[in-house]
Amino acid sequence: MTTFDHAARSPAAGHAATRPAITARLVSVVVRNYRAWQNRRAFYRLGDMTDIELADIGLRRSDLSVAVDLAGGGDPTTHLGTLVRLRARELDGAARLG
Repeated sequence: MTTFDHAARSPAAGHAATRPAITARLVSVVVRNYRAWQNRRAFYRLGDMTDIELADIGLRRSDLSVAVDLAGGGDPTTHLGTLVRLRARELDGAARLG
């Protein structure tokens, strides 16, 4: 066996290889939490909009209450985005039929 073989099998070499993976996971968690925080701030600004402004983007005031209850501390904007896309598809389908 060569010195290189011993070095590759040593525990220290394994720890060095996991550092980038741990760092990447940590960065991913920080980015995800920051994005959720930004989305939550934007979500609360939706509450300041009028009903007409909300309707322009495909939402109702009641949607905000439902989204905040469903999120449970998470990101309510994901629910709202899904809701808006579903409504847009329904409107598009109704327009094609009519």
